[in-house]
Amino acid sequence: MTRTRHPVLAATLWGGFIAGTLDIGAASVISGYNPLVILKYIAGGVLGKAALAGGPAIAVLGMLLQWGMSIIIAAIFVLATHRHIARTRNWPTWGIAYGVVIFFVMNYVVVPLSALHATPHFSTYSFIANLSAMLVFGWIVAVVAKIFMTARNAVENPSLSGSP
Repeated sequence: MTRTRHPVLAATLWGGFIAGTLDIGAASVISGYNPLVILKYIAGGVLGKAALAGGPAIAVLGMLLQWGMSIIIAAIFVLATHRHIARTRNWPTWGIAYGVVIFFVMNYVVVPLSALHATPHFSTYSFIANLSAMLVFGWIVAVVAKIFMTARNAVENPSLSGSP
């Protein structure tokens, strides 16, 4: 069982890091681009098209931005659900539903407002693939939140965990 003094913080950080890192791999598979190119596109959200010609430092900036956004996304979920997630069996549904929200916010708010000023243009494949990636992202955040919040509940309320 995972025990920590700060389960909300741990769930947020671990959920953000894991989901954000795997999201880079998913974007790479979906687009066919090298993960370093994906990271440059992420940095391009702040720096504009010049980031695409950048080197390793730009890719590192992209990774830091990715993790930052992922941690914020995870924090919203964890803070909204941490009081209830350990006591419900519906947490996978909450995570997948959150993935839908993430998909629409990222594609129709964040990306168009970025320095790249991109507008969503999906083929059927890329729409389904990108939506699926965000469903998995939300699910991962929910799994990590469930793990840490269940551990917290077990520590705070041993009678609820089934142990004597």
